[in-house]
Amino acid sequence: MPERRIAVVTDSPASVPAELADQHGIVVVPLQVIVGATSYDEGVDEGASPEMVAQALREFTPVSTSRPTPTRMGEVYASLAEQGYTEIVAVHLSSKMSGTFDSAEVAARSSPIPVHTVDSLQVGPATGYAALAAAAVVEAGGSAEEAAEAARARAAACASLFYVDTLEYLRRGGRVGAAAALLGGALAVKPLLTVIDGKIESLEKVRTAGRALARLEELAAQGAGENRVEVTVAHLASPDRAQALADRLSARVALAEPARIVELGAVLGAHAGPGVVAVCVAPALD
Repeated sequence: MPERRIAVVTDSPASVPAELADQHGIVVVPLQVIVGATSYDEGVDEGASPEMVAQALREFTPVSTSRPTPTRMGEVYASLAEQGYTEIVAVHLSSKMSGTFDSAEVAARSSPIPVHTVDSLQVGPATGYAALAAAAVVEAGGSAEEAAEAARARAAACASLFYVDTLEYLRRGGRVGAAAALLGGALAVKPLLTVIDGKIESLEKVRTAGRALARLEELAAQGAGENRVEVTVAHLASPDRAQALADRLSARVALAEPARIVELGAVLGAHAGPGVVAVCVAPALD
């Protein structure tokens, strides 16, 4: 029998740090962000930096996002086959928030090698943690089916929590309803959000940013419990808030690895807006 080689593929909103992707051989397919009339590949083109997106949003420059096409996904799969891989595990952000998973499924039908698609039903670092779980199984000699199942299990066990300064950017992107955004603005509340069954849902509303961030810390600590976990704190244009939250959580939970602090990529930042702080709590792999 030919040697089995399994590739793990994910998308740029999964927020897998470049060094970790390189270390574990994870292939990252970029989504596109459109600023004004110009389209950029996230993580590839300098123009799609989080800083540029934050500035564009503040200046009311139109910002939108686009999934990779099935053709683009197919090119990735074909390239991996040419490199000698025999199977692919493709772990992507929630199909209820993006068409990326659908593109992966369409491309998988004509792939020269089998593709095991995983709808993480998550977004951001939680999808990345799922991809890393798949890579760990592959590195340990597991099958593609086992890697896909590990990705689904870890994604389901992740807690994804978000604080946003305003719901307006999520409303513009169709991720929350206009009525909810209008009500939030009228009451000047600071919403806390979470991901439930693949969708962004309202969790709590508080009156000030300080209280919101304190509550975010409390909810993340509750999600960790007494378990060993990994934590990522992500932000857009809020490095001080993110650092403070990471420091406080590091003192409260049993970390398997030092807490990561990342700036949200252009795609997620375009929907959440400047000021967002998100925290993902994932069960440790060991």
